[in-house]
Parts: sequence; structure tokens; C-alpha cells
Amino acid sequence: MRARPASLIRGWPPPSVLAVEALAVSAHENVTPLKRNVILLGPPGVGKSHLAIALGVAATDAGYRTYFTAAADMVAALQAAHLEGTAAYKLRTYLSPSVLVIDELGYLPLDQASANWIFQVVSRRYDRGSIILTSNRGFGDWNQVFADPVVASAIVDRLLHTATVLNIRGASYRMRAYVDQQKLKGGGAMVG
Repeated sequence: MRARPASLIRGWPPPSVLAVEALAVSAHENVTPLKRNVILLGPPGVGKSHLAIALGVAATDAGYRTYFTAAADMVAALQAAHLEGTAAYKLRTYLSPSVLVIDELGYLPLDQASANWIFQVVSRRYDRGSIILTSNRGFGDWNQVFADPVVASAIVDRLLHTATVLNIRGASYRMRAYVDQQKLKGGGAMVG
């Protein structure tokens, strides 16, 4: 693995560095050439976005066009383009890269229009390009994220068909850092 992705995760505990290196090799060898997806699931603060960024950088370093977006930003941009009559043009932003990184799907519930935009992107990229996606919700909870359970099921079906799913468990790095900082200051930190 090149040094560039590792620089994105400076300060992480060694197991996370090893995980990024293993995933970067996987991304280089399997994800983009085979148009496979990587789904990173887990609670907030466990490093899903860092891993997704590192995988995106690894894909870029390997010569693949990569685009990063937050899920909320993508649907807002597509909805705005739809209102301006330029949705077909804007969709190309998300369809043309070899690798599309979609961060933070599931943090906020999506209305019907937003769910439809996510479906359009996932459906049109199916077997044409890789998606690296992060979510704080397991697939069983996606009916709560998407306004329509049928759309949720169709998205999951297309994403999982050629996916590597990593369910990351653990405490938030940010919360652990906060607790450690409070202990150093001599104060107590009550975090549940």
C-alpha cells in the first residue's frame, strides 16, 4: 500500500491501520476491476468514513476515477438539479467514476424523493462501477431510513450482490479520546 492512505489515518490504533492496508489491497485487486462494492457498517465514531476515504484514495492511486460524497449532499444536489431540469447531467457526476464513495447513509431518514435518487444511483451503477458506502444502520434498519420499504429492499439487493460487508463494532474514537482527555485533566467523564 502507498503511504498516502496511511497518512489519512495517523493516530489510529495499529489494528485499524492493518485493516485499512488489507482493505486497500482488496480495493486495488478486487473492488474496482470486478465492480464490487464495499459496505462499512457500524456506530458513529468507529472509523467507517476514514476507511472509506482510504479505500477511495487507494483506488485513485491505482488509477481509477473516484468521487466522494455524503449521502445527504448527493440527494440534495440531485434534487436541486431536478428542479433546474439538469438531473440527467448531474447524475453523470455519480455514475461516471469507477468508484463512488457514499458516506453517512442512514444518519438521517430520507423522504421518498431522496430515496428514489439513491435508488437511481445504485441501480444505474449496478455491475458498472464500485460503490463504497458507510452507514450507521444495519440493513434490517434501512426500512426506517428509506420512505419506501420496497425501495430499501431493492437498494440492499443491488448493493449486496457483489459486496464485501464490514460490520465494525466498538466504542467511538472521539468519545474514547474525550474520556481520556478528561482523565488527564483530573476530571471525571460520564459517558454511557
